[in-house]
Amino acid sequence: MTTRDDHKDYDVRTLERKLRKGVVNKKDYEKYLKSLPDATDKIDTAPPDKEDDEG
Repeated sequence: MTTRDDHKDYDVRTLERKLRKGVVNKKDYEKYLKSLPDATDKIDTAPPDKEDDEG
C-alpha cells in the first residue's frame, strides 16, 4: 500500500499543470493553503545589503 504525499500535489513548480489535468482542484488547493501554519514570525526584516544596490 502506498501513501500519497499531499504536499507534492501543491508544489508551486507543478501546480498549474496539476490544476489543468484535474489532479488538484482550486477548492482543495485553497483549503490546503488555509491549513498551513502561520509563519509570519519567521520573516527576516533586515535591510538589504548596500553592495546589492551598487552593482
